[in-house]
Amino acid sequence: MIAPSAQFGWVKTTHDFGRIQQGKPVTTEFKFTNKGQLPLIINNAKGSCGCTGVEYPKEPVTPGATGTIKATYNAAALGAFNKSVTVESNAEGGTTTLYMKGQVLKTVTSEQ
Repeated sequence: MIAPSAQFGWVKTTHDFGRIQQGKPVTTEFKFTNKGQLPLIINNAKGSCGCTGVEYPKEPVTPGATGTIKATYNAAALGAFNKSVTVESNAEGGTTTLYMKGQVLKTVTSEQ
């Protein structure tokens, strides 16, 4: 018999921002459902560097309920980026990694 556990059911685990403008932060939401039998508790969720801000549910997510992890990339550095968000929880497997990618382009101004 399998012991009851909390379990993530992610809508997606990777988000591609495509081309974004330098200096204009972008945010994506990683939505999930607790597909397990126990409340899902997220202990921590953090970005791979200081350029990524993360918000996550602080309260337990009950079985069948949904939650969202918001990740914001500051878009300060030019060029392609691949960033990750590490989610530590009591879910099966313990740690989940979410990914964001895209390309930051130089700010285009209308002033000549």
